[in-house]
Amino acid sequence: MKRPLLFLDVDGPLHPYAAQPERRPEGYITLRVPRNAALVDEGSLSSRRRPLRVWLNPVHGRALLGLGYDLCWATTWMAEANHWIAPALGLPELPYVDFGDALFRERPDGVHWKTALLVEHADGRPFAWVDDEQTAPDRAYVDAHHRGPALLHHVDPRIGLRDDDFRALADFARSLDDSQGAGPRLFR
Repeated sequence: MKRPLLFLDVDGPLHPYAAQPERRPEGYITLRVPRNAALVDEGSLSSRRRPLRVWLNPVHGRALLGLGYDLCWATTWMAEANHWIAPALGLPELPYVDFGDALFRERPDGVHWKTALLVEHADGRPFAWVDDEQTAPDRAYVDAHHRGPALLHHVDPRIGLRDDDFRALADFARSLDDSQGAGPRLFR
C-alpha cells in the first residue's frame, strides 16, 4: 500500500503568522520574502513594500519527513514553497497542488476553496491535511466525496505546529498501518 499523503499549508501551520508580531516564537528563524515572490500577496500594487516576514522552525522539516507520509504542498505559495520554504526547513522539493483558477474562490456552501482540489488530488488515497482554515463543511465534503481515510488537522495560526500536532499525524499514519495488519511504526 502507498504511504498516505500529507497536504501541508504554509501560513498558519508552518508559519505562525498570527503570533504576536513583535515576538518571534522560540526555535523559529525569520525569512524575508519579497512581496511579489509569493502568491499570498499577489494583489499588491506596490513592489516597494517591505518584504513579507515568515517565521519557520527548521526542526519541523525533519519531523515531517519522519512521519511516514508522502509530503505535498497545499498552500497559496504553490511552487514557490519549494523555493522559499523547503530549503529553510531542510525539505526536498515537494509536489504541490496547483490551485489554478480555484485560488481564493469562495464557495456558496462554505467549503474551503482548497478542499475539492485536495480530494481530487488524493484520488482515494489516505491523506492528512494540515491547515488553519478547515471547518465542519470541509469535513462533510471530504466524508461525502473521498473514498479513503482522511484527517483534517486544524493548527492554530498563533502557535503553528506543536508536538501534539505531530503526535496526531503520527497516530493517524499508524492507524492506517494497523488497519492493514502491518503493525505499528516507530515515529520520532
